[in-house]
Amino acid sequence: MMRSWIGLLGFVLIIFSCSQSDGNAIVDTNPPELVSCSFQNATDVDKGDVSIEIIYNQNLILLKPHGITLNDLPVSDASAAFKKLTVKVTLEEATEYDLKIPAGVVQGPDESTAEEIVISFKTKEPVSVNIDADLVIDNPSPQAVNVYNFLKDNYGIKTLSSTMSNGAVDINEAEWVKQHTDKYPAIIGIDYIFLNWSPANWIDYNSIDVQKNWWANNGLISASWHWNIPPNETITDHTKFTFRLENEDGVKVNFQPSNVPIDGTWENEVAKADFDELIAYIKLLQDENIPLIWRPLHEAAGNIYEYNNGQAWFWWGMEGGDAYVELWRFMFDYFQSKGVNNLIWVWTTQTKDDDFYPGDAYVDIIGKDVYNNSNIDELAELFTSIQQKYPTKMITLSECGNVADVSKQWNNGGKWSWFMPWCDHDRTNDVNEADFASTEHEFANATWWIDAFNHDDVITLDEMPDLK
Repeated sequence: MMRSWIGLLGFVLIIFSCSQSDGNAIVDTNPPELVSCSFQNATDVDKGDVSIEIIYNQNLILLKPHGITLNDLPVSDASAAFKKLTVKVTLEEATEYDLKIPAGVVQGPDESTAEEIVISFKTKEPVSVNIDADLVIDNPSPQAVNVYNFLKDNYGIKTLSSTMSNGAVDINEAEWVKQHTDKYPAIIGIDYIFLNWSPANWIDYNSIDVQKNWWANNGLISASWHWNIPPNETITDHTKFTFRLENEDGVKVNFQPSNVPIDGTWENEVAKADFDELIAYIKLLQDENIPLIWRPLHEAAGNIYEYNNGQAWFWWGMEGGDAYVELWRFMFDYFQSKGVNNLIWVWTTQTKDDDFYPGDAYVDIIGKDVYNNSNIDELAELFTSIQQKYPTKMITLSECGNVADVSKQWNNGGKWSWFMPWCDHDRTNDVNEADFASTEHEFANATWWIDAFNHDDVITLDEMPDLK
């Protein structure tokens, strides 16, 4: 019995061996076949460095030399893993491409190879930049119009220098820049972060001497608002308020952005009370014919789109894009209903955050905040990509810190409307302290500023016209 089984087994093995090795036998092979490639026949591919992923119907290996070409030029970076062939290339705009994978270089598990495939696609045409002629608010003040027109007339030709207040309203940073460059920046930034505490002996937004003096000397003023709110209805102590997702005691924010526009909610009542107080302070400037470059609700998306489990940094972005857009529009409409007409509205993008954009009718200028990036090419590409996305809006470097020299950015195509390094709280908190004289700075040292002011296309305060 055992001998019979052995004989039978030997027979089977012989037959199997013959079917694989006998050149006259019919061999059943299954060469890899193309399943999909998102680039195939696409007409709106972005320029720059891209990875083209080509999916086959089985696991594969890429034989070498592979001979893959893009418009008949050799491609060096190609690899295979499981069922995916990945080809990395650099694309120019407005160009038609043929990516050719030759026959015989993509091999399946049974060593059969795929036929030649050609992936044809086209990159996007450049978007024509045509900056909006008018401000988005109704009946803007003549001074706001003058400032907007000045920014527009200089856009792509000159860039304005700017510094942030060290506290809420001061020119400490501007003074620090002046001592190292002998010039003041064109713009100072203020912050209504302490709205809930004002008026007090240490902060009073009723005092507008800083803004009046700067405007009188032809300087411009921008304003942000780190909007502090009570995390929940039970907290009334302003020291327990926060602009983040939880306060310093670890109490998570239950102040829902989506409820702010809804009458009768506690969020609506808090917001309108804050708006009314803030509007009163802004109207002090309006009454003096001082326009304000206004940048509220900044960096809303945080790092939601940067990596898995990313999140908003501030409470106004914590419910996502739809709620944020409604919040922005509610603020915009509320300010207009109260007769505010001296604002130029700046929205800050985090990139990849289209669903957070309030809309062209609610935004004058697009800002981008950048820190810790000295790569000149990346910064120039960042500017270009934002401009392409918003071709009717000026683009500005609304905050920055430890970035490449402005001269290098500008010369490489980073044509920001203005730039503003953030303040060094320890360095410039007191102009009379010894460390105020240091050339070091947390975000932009004296060498960085000297380079900026030595560039012919950087506007300083002494070069500003009278826009009154």
